[in-house]
Amino acid sequence: MNLKLHFKNRLSRSLIPILDRLVMLIIGSLILNSCGNMKDATYFSGTQDTKFMNEYKNWEPVIKPNDLLSIMVSSVNPEAAEIFNVSNTNTSQSSTVSGTTAQVSGYLVDQDGFIRFPILGAIKASGKTKKQIRELITAELENRELLLEPIVDIRYLNFKVSVLGEVKNPSVLTIPDEKVSILEALGLAGDITVYGERNNVVVISEEEFGVKKFSRVDLTSNEIFNSPNYYLKPNDIVYVEANKKKVASTSMTPQWFAVILSGLSLMVISISTFVN
Repeated sequence: MNLKLHFKNRLSRSLIPILDRLVMLIIGSLILNSCGNMKDATYFSGTQDTKFMNEYKNWEPVIKPNDLLSIMVSSVNPEAAEIFNVSNTNTSQSSTVSGTTAQVSGYLVDQDGFIRFPILGAIKASGKTKKQIRELITAELENRELLLEPIVDIRYLNFKVSVLGEVKNPSVLTIPDEKVSILEALGLAGDITVYGERNNVVVISEEEFGVKKFSRVDLTSNEIFNSPNYYLKPNDIVYVEANKKKVASTSMTPQWFAVILSGLSLMVISISTFVN
């Protein structure tokens, strides 16, 4: 009887502290993992009161094939300007943030980079900015004495960006004011979910001749405000990758973790019952 009691005492003194340490280690790991996830889910981590000036703020994208442009011409003689506005007739469907579609009309840049403008004929638009095309058309109208004091206004009709991946509402967004930052685009898509990798967001841009450029940005750093990818360009794609938490949730790891916890709990209960 004394031997059995002695064995119980030794067992309790040796195993229970070990189990206590294991439980505390697991709890500590969960707490640290939770803190790490909180840090990863924070935008501009550690940013103090400061100011940023993005050097790309006034940057203007260049026109590319398949861009749809609205070109409106006005003059001191409205009747003479009408002929330059009747050819805004190439129609295309545009998706809005709400998911509806709308018919838009304008000048479609063909695969060779040209638009067909009334009287002036073919104009090379690809590779130029809106400002350059506006100045070119204005100069041609004045030099040919077609209009007196012409005013040319050019706008994108299909300025859109796509936001995909771990966001609340993956969307193709049409941007009416032709300027949108990556943060605004993510906001329009409902923000990044808790499973999104904020420090490794992919921006896919389309350059001339169909070249795709892949860039990565870190939204947890204030350096994003100085990034050339802060302001998105027409047809940019923003892709938010899944983080390790999302990947782990789709694997067998959580199930095994639950089994281990259940086993430890059962062991503690069994030993406590045996000792008592």
